[in-house]
Amino acid sequence: MNHSRKKWAPIEVIGLIIVLMALIALLFAPHSLSHLFDLTINEVFNVVVPIFLTGTVGIAIIVSVILGRILERLGFTDGLIRIFVPIMKWMRINPTVIIPSIYNILGDINAAGKIAAPVLVKAKATRDEQKIAVATMIQSPQSFATFVLGLMALTAACVNLFPIIILSIFLPLILVPWILSKTIYRNTRKVDIHELPRFTPKTKPLETLFQSAKEGTELLLLVIIPAVAAVFFIIGILKFIGIWEYINSILSVTLTYLSIDPSSGIVSILAAPTLAVAQLADYASTIPPGLVVGSFVIANSGLPLSVIFGQMPATWRECSTLKEKDVIEAALVGLVIRFATACFLGFVVTPFLVV
Repeated sequence: MNHSRKKWAPIEVIGLIIVLMALIALLFAPHSLSHLFDLTINEVFNVVVPIFLTGTVGIAIIVSVILGRILERLGFTDGLIRIFVPIMKWMRINPTVIIPSIYNILGDINAAGKIAAPVLVKAKATRDEQKIAVATMIQSPQSFATFVLGLMALTAACVNLFPIIILSIFLPLILVPWILSKTIYRNTRKVDIHELPRFTPKTKPLETLFQSAKEGTELLLLVIIPAVAAVFFIIGILKFIGIWEYINSILSVTLTYLSIDPSSGIVSILAAPTLAVAQLADYASTIPPGLVVGSFVIANSGLPLSVIFGQMPATWRECSTLKEKDVIEAALVGLVIRFATACFLGFVVTPFLVV
């Protein structure tokens, strides 16, 4: 006989409170539960269906996996390793930490994790090095469209493009791994080229094509959409409780202080960075250039939050030796660095770059 069952566990107290609250709601506000259900359904539907199922974003994810696998089959990963080995050897870091960021720029952050995370494992990257890879990937735009539309916004704001591109996109690929290897994630090691295996698979061309299409579809339907649904379900609950408007107001004030346009910044954080910079390009000439630069930096990152808290942990848990909490932790470290970059470039650098 299990005598410990006689004692109340904390979760049982929570469960009983929820039962009582549900009974009270049914007695005095019978429509509240249906309203909560409808609100969460609409919140999830308005993102999942038009953006991922019937919109271009879902197709873009599948195509990015196909493109990534084709590039991998054509020796793209091994070519990158040849470039970055000398730099990372000097920093005493496994050079494969850069691979996810490059694939992210070329395709999609989910596809980058699916393709590049196994590369890190194969190269025997430490857990700290895998975390560095995740944090560095947050510094990269997760679609080429976001990058191009962001350039249009910078042009409208009369900002010199070349220094911003170098400082916000390419320099972090080297600087962030070096900073993190000296501070938070110090378990790194120098790797020579002869210690690394070749990463180009030997699959047949048609097999690569069709298997990558299948892989991209599975990634979209079995990983990304469930993760997005979970995040926006929580947002629906916050709206039902009535605290979402306060959170939204706090976000607007905070973003302004960080030299980020609140309108496009919130869209980048919660919905889609590509949509954010597309909107930003329409009114970039009417707001201070520093806000445009800060918004450009934030949009060209691993956002929105549904990616950081849902999609990335699910993808990297399957393809690396990291746990979900490790991925979220590293992604948040990378996001803090990204916001600091946006603030620095917006307030300090932009005044010297307005033409």
